[in-house]
Amino acid sequence: MDKYNAGQVNPVDGRGVYLPSTPPAGTVELAGQHLWKAQPLIVEVLRESGALLAFFEIQHSYPHCWRHKTPVVFRATPQWFISMDKANLRNDAMAAIDNVGWFPSWGKARISNMVDGRPDWCISRQRTWGVPIALFTHRETGEPHPRSVELMRQVADRVERGGIDVWYSLDASDLLGDEAAQYEKVTDILDVWFDSGVTHEGVLLARGYGKPADLYLEGSDQHRGWFQSSLLTGVAIDKHAPYKQCLTHGFTVDEHGRKMSKSLGNGIEPQEIMRTLGADILRLWIASADYSNEMSLSQEILKRNADAYRRLRNTARFLLGNLDGFDPAQHLLPLQDMVALDRWIVHRAFELQEKIKAAYANYNMAEIVQLLLNFCSVDLGSLYLDVTKDRLYTMQEDSRGRRSAQTAMFHIAEAFVRWVAPILTFTAEELWGYLPGKRVDNVLFTTWYDGLAPLPADAQLTAADFDQLLALREQVSKVLEPMRANGAIGAALEAEITVAANEEQAARWQPLAEELRFLFISGDVSVRPATTDEVFVSAQPTGKSKCVRCWHYRADVGSVEAHPELCGRCVTNIEGAGESRRWF
Repeated sequence: MDKYNAGQVNPVDGRGVYLPSTPPAGTVELAGQHLWKAQPLIVEVLRESGALLAFFEIQHSYPHCWRHKTPVVFRATPQWFISMDKANLRNDAMAAIDNVGWFPSWGKARISNMVDGRPDWCISRQRTWGVPIALFTHRETGEPHPRSVELMRQVADRVERGGIDVWYSLDASDLLGDEAAQYEKVTDILDVWFDSGVTHEGVLLARGYGKPADLYLEGSDQHRGWFQSSLLTGVAIDKHAPYKQCLTHGFTVDEHGRKMSKSLGNGIEPQEIMRTLGADILRLWIASADYSNEMSLSQEILKRNADAYRRLRNTARFLLGNLDGFDPAQHLLPLQDMVALDRWIVHRAFELQEKIKAAYANYNMAEIVQLLLNFCSVDLGSLYLDVTKDRLYTMQEDSRGRRSAQTAMFHIAEAFVRWVAPILTFTAEELWGYLPGKRVDNVLFTTWYDGLAPLPADAQLTAADFDQLLALREQVSKVLEPMRANGAIGAALEAEITVAANEEQAARWQPLAEELRFLFISGDVSVRPATTDEVFVSAQPTGKSKCVRCWHYRADVGSVEAHPELCGRCVTNIEGAGESRRWF
């Protein structure tokens, strides 16, 4: 650290008075004069000497003290600097930048350009309060005391016991003894960016957390501020950055891209959002926004996020509602014993968790929100939860089909609550309290759920098989939609489906025909071979009777005299005579 001035003559002292050494201006003595009072005298000297070309008063903007409201004069004064090049600090900092993970990636180029082109770091300020530069300098040479490091430690011990004001009340002779007459106490304070820039030493290391930190995160302006000051001090102390990763976010603007301010009346207070919508809506908006750019906020945007939140919450409520009476210690089925559709949704949840883990690792919160919403809307809401209602509501309480569905939902709920916990913290805590089974006090004390697993390659229905069946389900929906529109059928359960496919495909689907009606939520399904490679779907209204319990249209409705309005499957479920193997 060096002290030097700006290389300019400065005849004005800290009080705004010309120094005694200031030479006279012609016949006018400036020494001892306040600079404001001396201005008319200087003008008169210039006029008398013929050097004044013109003079008139103008009114213009001038810097003023924010507290005293008086004019401020800029003075060239000696300052303390940290050299960027003497000890290779610049080169070491540039090398350290390469070993940090930057989010977004352009942050690396931004801070690299700043460090590469920056001047020496001026760390001194002339203010009345702050962290002092605890140095004693020689009154004649200006050199720091040769025992400066030792003296700093002594001052630090005193500050730790008595607070920061100890330095200002300290008598130099208390530390220097007879040398005190040769040295003066530095009254400059440290640049506040130096204060925050050493928090890795004064906070992390001092409190036993160790260095480097996993992540520093702040607004994009901090490439010039905290990120850079921390980098420089960290490299100077440890030869590496004080953080492993550095994340930069943008600032909040209104829906028109304007900065939020009270004067414009376009500000939205976080407290107001939390009071009306809840903290998790605010957190969901932040997570769903692209934080690498400016983030737009408006009441309409909040409304959309509230709708998205409702979708996530309703999914969680459905899962919890169907886990009523489920004890994982007694009822949890092994994955290999689960119904094929349940095994598949666990597979989908496993795939989703891998994507979510990768997104969290890259701090891509917006992708996580989209993955969650898509899973809740498409995989669960439009498919799985809809299909499994039949098993959940019509089969015996302790049947394999129902317990299999509950097992899948339990696995999904256990994973889901962990997925959303960093974003929807309060919702996750609430959900955690209602999940069945023994668990730790809070979801934030857990890690990723390990009860999920992909479908094995030798599964009876592989992931590829399910992809084909789901594509077929979409094709069936497209056939049934016009029939609903023209009134030929009311619900899909009133239609009987015929699927025609090539011989190989038909041979794979024919054993599933009896069960495909549950996947399609339709009437009977038949599969027949065709001479084309294309898959054709046709449908017609059913002529069978409706079971009042399961709402399916079946030929055996009324076949049991004791239950004239029920189908044979519902009679079996009621009487507890057993159940057949289920795929869906």
